[in-house]
Amino acid sequence: MKVLVAVKRVVDYNVKVRVKSDGTGMDLAGVKMSMNPFDEIAVEEATRLKEKGVATEVIAVSCGVAQCQETLRTAMAIGADRAILVETDVELQPLAVAKLLKALMDKEGANLVILGKQAIDDDCNQTGQMLAALADMPQATFASKVEIADNKAQVTREVDGGLETLSISLPAVITTDLRLNEPRYVTLPNIMKAKKKQMDIFKPEDLGVNVEPRIKTLKVAEPAKRGAGVKVPDVATLVAKLKTEAKVI
Repeated sequence: MKVLVAVKRVVDYNVKVRVKSDGTGMDLAGVKMSMNPFDEIAVEEATRLKEKGVATEVIAVSCGVAQCQETLRTAMAIGADRAILVETDVELQPLAVAKLLKALMDKEGANLVILGKQAIDDDCNQTGQMLAALADMPQATFASKVEIADNKAQVTREVDGGLETLSISLPAVITTDLRLNEPRYVTLPNIMKAKKKQMDIFKPEDLGVNVEPRIKTLKVAEPAKRGAGVKVPDVATLVAKLKTEAKVI
């Protein structure tokens, strides 16, 4: 069974992002970039499936600029067998990424696609669902436990009311939540091995996919500064302020 794992290069979660002075986007000059944490969990889960003998090959995929090769090398250091980069300088939106993944899934004959439930830069939480719709495949989102047997996946997913368990047929799409696993520490020997693993590079046109943006960002702005709190002498004053000033009751 081939497993396709999508990974995205994002601003490191420890970095405080800054908005450009002209409001056109985020200032990424000199900013540390890393793999999206949810995607790191997806790579770890795919690697564990291979170690259990369920998967035969794990293929890491990234779509974006040439620097995404670094992210793919990290995925291969975790355990992916090889990598594919769809290189483009166009700002990719969820639908375009879903179409690229669909094309690669068909090309590779993958039985399972695992990806993070969302990216920490745009928080869209759309790509996995769009891919499942385009490919007409079952999907299980926000997975906190995955078990595969007899060409079926039993997925425990986190929902507002608690946990929900689904049984879906393969091929399928699974998106990962934070509690699915804890990614392993990448060792230096594995980093060195990853440098020798195969990485194929395509352009979107090679896959017959149009990635032109359909949505335009008009302006990016920082959230309003949080005001200072006030102390109230008693409950009656608190209730009055909630009614008249905050207007929440």
